[in-house]
Amino acid sequence: MKKAIITGINGQDGAYLASFLLNMGYTVIGFTRKKSNNFKGLEYLKILDKIEVVECDLLNINKVAELLSAIQPDEIYNLAAQSSVYQSYKEPINTFEFNTLSVFNLIESIKNINPKIKLYQASSSEMFGRVKKLPITEESLIHPVSPYAISKVAAHYTCVNYRESYEMFISCGILFNHESYLRNDTFFIKKVIRESLEISLGKRDVLKVGNIDIKRDFGFAKKYVEAMYLMLQQDKPSDFLICSGQSVSLREIIYYIFDKLKISKDLCIIDPTFYRPSDIEDIYGINEKAKKELNWNYDLNFFNVLDILLEEEVKNYKK
Repeated sequence: MKKAIITGINGQDGAYLASFLLNMGYTVIGFTRKKSNNFKGLEYLKILDKIEVVECDLLNINKVAELLSAIQPDEIYNLAAQSSVYQSYKEPINTFEFNTLSVFNLIESIKNINPKIKLYQASSSEMFGRVKKLPITEESLIHPVSPYAISKVAAHYTCVNYRESYEMFISCGILFNHESYLRNDTFFIKKVIRESLEISLGKRDVLKVGNIDIKRDFGFAKKYVEAMYLMLQQDKPSDFLICSGQSVSLREIIYYIFDKLKISKDLCIIDPTFYRPSDIEDIYGINEKAKKELNWNYDLNFFNVLDILLEEEVKNYKK
C-alpha cells in the first residue's frame, strides 16, 4: 500500500485529494501547522477518521526531516501555501518566506533522506501575470504581478532546479483558478455565492465587489486534484498546465448567480476598496499537454460548475 503525505491537508485541494487517494488505496498522512486547525473539508467528506493528521511546521527543516524519516512516504503533495493574492499585498514578506522556504525544506529533506520520494508542487497560473499572448502554455513568458505570484515563481524554479540538478522526481502542477463548495469564504467565487444567497434570503442588502471586468480561467477542484495524482504516476517528472481552456469575466459570473437566485443586478455594488494595486485583465491556458500525456479529461464549462456549487451551497446553508 502506497503512503502519501499531503501538506495543507485542511484546505480545499487537500480534502479532495485525500479523498481521491483513499479511494485509490493509499495510506494518507496530512501535515498541518496546528492540530487545532479547522478540518471542515475532511469532516464534510467524512474522511477525517481515515487520515493521520500530523502537526508540522514546514519552516522547521529539522521537523520536516524527522517526519519524512519516520513516515517514509512514496509521494508528497505540497499544497501548503499562503495562497491569497489579496493577503499577499498586506503581508508580502511572510508570504514570500513561507511559500519559498517551506519548499526548500521539503526538497532538501527528500534529497537527504530518500531521493526516490516523488514530489508534487502546487505552482500557480498567477506566475504568468501580465501576459502578452493568450492562451498560456507551459512555455509562456513568466511575469508575476503580485507578491504571491513572485513567491510562487521562486518556489517553482527551485523545484525545476532540483529536478534538473539532482534528477529528483518533482512535478509542478500549474493550476488555474479552481473552485468547490469547500473553498475558503475569503475567495471570490465562494464569497459571491454565499453573499448572493444571503441577499436572496433577506439577510444581506448588497454584494460589494472590486474590479469585475477582469476575466479568469475557472475550473472544478474535484477534477483538478485528479491531475495532481496523475503527474506522479508518470515515468518522468514534468510541469503541466491544469485549466479549463477558456476565461469568463467576474461580471458574467455574478450576473449568472444573480439570475439563478432572482436578484436584481442593481444590488451588485462596485467598491474601490476591493481593487488590487495591480491586476491581470484576462488570463486562460491550454491543457493539451495534460490531456495528451496524463490522459486527463476535462469537459466542464464554468457555468456547469457554478450550478454544482450553488446547489451544494443551498443544500448546506444553515438558515
